[in-house]
Amino acid sequence: MIKTPILAAAAMAFAGAAFADEMEYMPPVTHAATLEECSACHMAYPAGFLPPQSWKVMMATLDNHFGENAGLDEEMRVEIEKYLVANAGRDRSGDGAAPQRISDLPWFRHEHEEEVSKRQFEKAKSWANCTACHKKAEKGVFEDD
Repeated sequence: MIKTPILAAAAMAFAGAAFADEMEYMPPVTHAATLEECSACHMAYPAGFLPPQSWKVMMATLDNHFGENAGLDEEMRVEIEKYLVANAGRDRSGDGAAPQRISDLPWFRHEHEEEVSKRQFEKAKSWANCTACHKKAEKGVFEDD
């Protein structure tokens, strides 16, 4: 009878540790068209990093995608948007905002601004260059390397 509470406590402790580091793993992009189109210019960022409204705005404004024209034919655009929205993260702001840069999100700033040295940032050249520090980023692993 004592074994059950001990096992339950151990399971809860393990689960708590896993949830505490929830942003160290984010399911990577598995959709072939999204991988092909997005990674032609940059890493295909996991859909879970942004809320649905962000992906909708991003996909509607591909003609000015961070200063570049990343336009797609309508069929491909719709297909990729459906994938991104279906796999999006939750709206952590609660205000329905549609941030376009992952690096603008509070959780990102919390995780990076105090940990990343000036030298590391100069090596990466941009907050968008996840793979400069997270060697397994394209597989969804963002733990500290």
